[in-house]
Amino acid sequence: MFTGKPEEFRGIYSLLLTPFKEDKSIDYDVYAKYVEWQAAKGSHHLFSVCGSAEMTLLTPEERIKCAEIAVKHANGAEVVATANLEPTWKYQVEEVKKMEQTGVDGLVFVTRGVGDKDDQLVDYLSELAENTTLPILLYEFPGFNPHCMSAKAYGELVKTGKFKGIKDTTCSLELIKEKIEVQGESAVLQANIPYLFDAYVAGARGVCATPTSCGAGLFRKMYDEFFVENNIEKARETYNEIILLDNAIDSGFNASAKYLVQLQGIPMTTVTRAGATLSPARRRSIESFHEYATQKGIL
Repeated sequence: MFTGKPEEFRGIYSLLLTPFKEDKSIDYDVYAKYVEWQAAKGSHHLFSVCGSAEMTLLTPEERIKCAEIAVKHANGAEVVATANLEPTWKYQVEEVKKMEQTGVDGLVFVTRGVGDKDDQLVDYLSELAENTTLPILLYEFPGFNPHCMSAKAYGELVKTGKFKGIKDTTCSLELIKEKIEVQGESAVLQANIPYLFDAYVAGARGVCATPTSCGAGLFRKMYDEFFVENNIEKARETYNEIILLDNAIDSGFNASAKYLVQLQGIPMTTVTRAGATLSPARRRSIESFHEYATQKGIL
């Protein structure tokens, strides 16, 4: 459970993929194994019901069940889950309350397509937050455009004390720096891999990015090197390996990440509901990275 200390909201947030059977139903048994595997990689937090999980293609019941399983198999890692995906206010409030009852440590709120309307966004998120006692992270989810919020709006939400961090998806170092300036005791989390190292240098306090779904150990290694050991050059070297991982899975995500998970021993198919597929060339690229990573002992 989050304690409310500033450092509790920092670190590695590993995204949890949703494993599907060939008929596209969720394979909950594989999901439980995958959650345990992710937790063993050293992630501080597990992000269930996220964009990489194809959350908008899951039913409300499936989202709740995935969060419950994540909590049960997290083995001490904290779990957060998105809780405002329903289309109407009434059902969002119900969703927030049901998600809290799963036992997650924190809720994630997406910006619902009003990211560019500061006052409306702040009012909406603040009012929705009144329906939970849990801490809240914000997520600039690209599935509801416009999704990116201003540093001004973020700063106002942080001051309420309910909002503890944000997954920034602006893909702009300038814009993430603006949020860092107003983060206070919250945690700005980088989602864009090309700017990850620079964001850490600028003051970002963690990462919440797609490659954590299949290579979380590398991210924990870099985090510890940068923030715990203060070995910046070593962290930069690990960052370069993260770049290789990011490039390996860039095309065909999230089928690509599922294939890399499969190569690491979790029996996850590459089936997606969104229709992502892998070309033979992409499969070979992922296999090549896996061979390299195995030889180097970095996965």
